[in-house]
Amino acid sequence: MKVTPALIQHEFIGLEAKVAKSSNPSYIGIVGAVIDETRNTFIILQDNKRKTVVKDQAVFHFTLPDATIVEIDGKILVGRPEERLKKRIRRLW
Repeated sequence: MKVTPALIQHEFIGLEAKVAKSSNPSYIGIVGAVIDETRNTFIILQDNKRKTVVKDQAVFHFTLPDATIVEIDGKILVGRPEERLKKRIRRLW
């Protein structure tokens, strides 16, 4: 699935997330529900433990409510969630 501007403006809190790739090897394989989002990080609940993942160091696989899995580079998601709604996104395709 292509990453569209509507998808980048989506609310990620509550979605299932997996860190697929990362420049930090300790992040790879973290799987769980996104419980909080800040400007530069996602906080993922994995096995009742909070894991903080820096957005611009990882590539995420998000499972949407309709069971679609999308891959998004965290560099695109850097910024406050409320500001991401207003940001114009350049088409990459």
